[in-house]
Amino acid sequence: MSEQFTISPLTAVTVVVTTVCIYLTFIVLVRLLGSRSLTVMSSFDFACVVAFGAVLGRTALLAEPTLAIGVVALTTFFGMQGLLGLVSQHRRLDRLVNRAPLLLVRDGGLLHANMRRAHVAEDEVRQAVRRAGLHTLRDVGYAVLERNGTVSVIRAGARVDPWLLADVGTAAGR
Repeated sequence: MSEQFTISPLTAVTVVVTTVCIYLTFIVLVRLLGSRSLTVMSSFDFACVVAFGAVLGRTALLAEPTLAIGVVALTTFFGMQGLLGLVSQHRRLDRLVNRAPLLLVRDGGLLHANMRRAHVAEDEVRQAVRRAGLHTLRDVGYAVLERNGTVSVIRAGARVDPWLLADVGTAAGR
């Protein structure tokens, strides 16, 4: 039983390096696939996220996990999450990890290139418009895919402070 509570320095370093690598791989994949892969989930999406977690955890814990290895891996995951929080406070560094909010609708027109880039279907925009209590796409001044994967809708004709849209990517190239 004592083997559950002990860990060699080499194993501890291996767990930390493995955990950092798998964490960074996860961030890169989420960045490539878009933040929507972890928000606004269907039951299939939820099952995939659980599987992601299992793969992340199992990889971080090496072949034969012990309590000590689990503690090191969990501490490393929390440390990486804390580091990510610090990075997000610096705009340039944050852009390496998180996508900028992206304009999906402008003046009642769908921006299809942006929707493709963000992996957002017309149905998702339609749902956001309905949630905003609007009745037609023409009623939408702006619809923005936020960093957290939700879609914000601003009514057409609303006076919008430019500061509110300063961080929003307006074209597929940005």
